This record gives sequence, C-alpha cells and structure tokens, in this order.
Amino acid sequence: MTIEAPKIVSHDEWLAARRQHLVREKELTRLRDQLAAERRALPWEKVEKAYVFEGPQGRETLGDLFAGRRQLIVYHFMFGPDWEEGCPGCSFLCDHLDGANLHLAHHDVTLLAVSRAPWPKLEAYRKRMGWKFKWVSSSGSDFNYDYHVSSTPEEVKKGEGFYNYTQTEIDGEEHPGISVFYQDEEGDISHTYSAYARGGDILIGALNFLDLTPKGRNEMTTMDWVRRHDQYEDAETAACCGGGKQK
Repeated sequence: MTIEAPKIVSHDEWLAARRQHLVREKELTRLRDQLAAERRALPWEKVEKAYVFEGPQGRETLGDLFAGRRQLIVYHFMFGPDWEEGCPGCSFLCDHLDGANLHLAHHDVTLLAVSRAPWPKLEAYRKRMGWKFKWVSSSGSDFNYDYHVSSTPEEVKKGEGFYNYTQTEIDGEEHPGISVFYQDEEGDISHTYSAYARGGDILIGALNFLDLTPKGRNEMTTMDWVRRHDQYEDAETAACCGGGKQK
C-alpha cells in the first residue's frame, strides 16, 4: 500500500487538527462504554444440554472448563476434524490469548479455545505455535453446531446456513466466534453472549496497533496479509529480534 503524500503543517496546525480528532475519539470511547454496559445487561439463557469435551485432563464437562471460576470465555477456533492445520486468522487471534490469561485468571475469568478437531491434533498444533492456553475438542458433541460455528454437511452443500444471527451464505464448514458463559454457586450454567465474524476484532491487539499507523491495516480483504506466525518469510528472525531481517 502506498499512502498519499501527507499534508505537512506547522505544529500549531497539527495540534488543532489533533484536538479536533480527539473529540471524535472521546465520543467513541463513551459509546464503547455504553455498548459494554448494554452487553452486560442482555438477558441470559440457561444451558440445558450436557456437553462433554476432551482435553489435557481427559473428558470434561462444560462446567469443568470453568476451572473453579464463575465466568468462561470460549474462542471457537476454526479447526475441522480432517484439517491438518488450524485457521491462519484464528491463529492470529489466538497469538493474543496467553498475554490476556496472565490477568484474566485473577479476575474470575477462564479463557480457552474449543474446536471440533480431535484433541491430539489440537495439542500438536498448540505446541507448534508455542501457546500455553487450554484448548479442548468438542468432537462428538453438538457444541459447535448449537453455537453456530460449524455447519452441517447439508448446509455446506447448500451454501447457506445460520451464522451471525441470520440465515446467510456460508463458505466452508467452520466459522469463527466467541461465546461467554456464567456458572452460579449451584453449578447452573447460562449462556450470556456470543459474537461472530468481525466481532472477534476486539480480541486482536495487533490490529489496534496497526490502526494507529499511517498505513493502517494495509489490506485488500480482511486480514489477507496474515500468516501463521511461523510461516512469515522472516518468522525466525522476527520471533527473536522483534521483526525485520538481520544483515
């Protein structure tokens, strides 16, 4: 991407323009706070089905995944049963989970990933990526279908299914999403929130950094530049030196 030549101005002109933009930024901050409050005020639905997952502790129920906390955030990672690798976009997002987990676990929140692929595949890919977060398989359960992040073979064949709260065209069998649950003192679980499609942008810190830069996200289609972090041309150098090739 080539950016247009910027308008070079005096410091006073720059400061005036920046202050004008700050007004808009504050509007967005207040709107985001309002939206978050409205999200917390949404009604909940009780989880009636007994879901079972497979992970590092063997077979676990949805309740077990809370790990003694009241709140559970599930990232629905796109990794189908027959896939050999996880989705690059989901991998990009999940590069951000371990940092968050350093803090969330101390604020009554468990954050983990769920996919339909068998757990040994998930574990091998997790180790390849160097991730620490917990990742469990929903294989054999209706979990992915009930939370509309996996499409049935019939839907895939038709090219249409229910996703992001509407009947829409779909491409493939797996779709990204986030679901949030709450477990009360009696062990009853409620589904409090789910977001799909670009609803996951909020979890991707790297995009927020890019939004601060002159080139922005610099993409023709959503995240077309993203690769698994071990597949960038200079991945080894970037991992140890903060980016850029060494001479």
